[in-house]
Amino acid sequence: MTLIKSISGIRGTIGGQPGDAFTPIDIVKFTAAFGRFIQQETGISKLVIGRDARISGEMVRNLVVGTLQSMGIDVVDLGLSTTPTVEIAVPQEGAGGGIILTASHNPAQWNALKLLNSAGEFINDAQGRQVLDMAENLDFDFAEVSNLGRVTTDNSYLQKHIDQILALPLVDVEAIRKADFKIAVDAVNSTGGVFVPALLAALGVGTIHEIYCEPNGLFPHNPEPLAENLTDLSALVVDKNADMGIAVDPDVDRLCFVMEDGAMFGEEYTLVAVADYVLQHTPGHTVSNLSSTRALRDVTINQGFQYHAAAVGEVNVVTKMKEVGAVIGGEGNGGVIYPAIHYGRDALAGIALFLTHLAKSRKRISELRASYPQYYMSKNKITLTPGLDIDGLLATMQQRYKDVPHSTIDGLKIDFEQEWVHLRKSNTEPIIRIYSEGSTPEKAQAIARQIMEEIQAIVGI
Repeated sequence: MTLIKSISGIRGTIGGQPGDAFTPIDIVKFTAAFGRFIQQETGISKLVIGRDARISGEMVRNLVVGTLQSMGIDVVDLGLSTTPTVEIAVPQEGAGGGIILTASHNPAQWNALKLLNSAGEFINDAQGRQVLDMAENLDFDFAEVSNLGRVTTDNSYLQKHIDQILALPLVDVEAIRKADFKIAVDAVNSTGGVFVPALLAALGVGTIHEIYCEPNGLFPHNPEPLAENLTDLSALVVDKNADMGIAVDPDVDRLCFVMEDGAMFGEEYTLVAVADYVLQHTPGHTVSNLSSTRALRDVTINQGFQYHAAAVGEVNVVTKMKEVGAVIGGEGNGGVIYPAIHYGRDALAGIALFLTHLAKSRKRISELRASYPQYYMSKNKITLTPGLDIDGLLATMQQRYKDVPHSTIDGLKIDFEQEWVHLRKSNTEPIIRIYSEGSTPEKAQAIARQIMEEIQAIVGI
């Protein structure tokens, strides 16, 4: 069993011993700590919650709601919802924060508490550490019976979220309607099965082929929206002669597309395409994390703007976006952050912007994909001896490549002329993750192999 406590929340597998898994005791402890933190930070005793459709969701919801009530905190429960929908709801409800009950792309045995501040954005590093300390020290108390919190259910935010998307100036419903798209959808039997078809219908898409869109939490395949997990969607696109396929993860903050021939558009290119469209109409800069494709930088520069890199993690990308005034940003895992609606990865907003772009381009989705710089990524890792000074190892590698453009804001990223390599240490295991990208799969793997062999030589593996 697994329990991972991080600055962004707590996640783990259901069942097992307290402290070693995502058990009721752990859920109550961390919920109480976060509730007390929000009360102290904002003076507001009100939180918004929502959940994906995974099997453990109702159980976790009951524990979270009961705990917050016992803290004297009022709860606005959105029920089956999405991460971006909860993010939108928090400030609209005037809440002190929010909790999303989802383990995102993790398999069905996992669940998690994702923690939001009063702006509906993920709490930062310092705030996360405060919550962790409060949980470990049981630094909270509970309300007397006359001061218990109240619970209200609000099912209106599906429509409110869609309405906000439709109101975006860069979303052109008429252009999408005229394109007469036929679209297949795989929502891995979670809440995207409700939200994505509803959005597509509102955008004027007349033909929607649904697969795994019943929000029962019975994930039919690994829920991470990667090519190897989307073979059924690819087959459906081809069988139905659809224009494209759309896949989202269980909490609908990651987005990827399937082209009309069943091939992947590439989750790294979701953000690239959306950014290309936004930059055509909105002057400004872009941001992605250090492990995302170089294609976003190329598209940004080609349009006369600046690209900026952030450390891995949504909160780091958002911080950098605010710092540089970026008009679009996100992560190469299919996460699109469009500040015009809110600062959070939002697959629904990404769908609307992408379909507008595709409709106005008058291209097939494969033709649109071919118009972008072609890069290939390789992802590897090296397992090291426990106790090894990984920071010292990375410093040694930095010294070796001191004359090559590089960044140390998150591990070590080395930017060669044609390729790049990003080295990141794990916070939970004695490993270094090695991400690389090149103009061909062979070049991406070759530069990764070169770096791995150098590391192995240094540590004597």
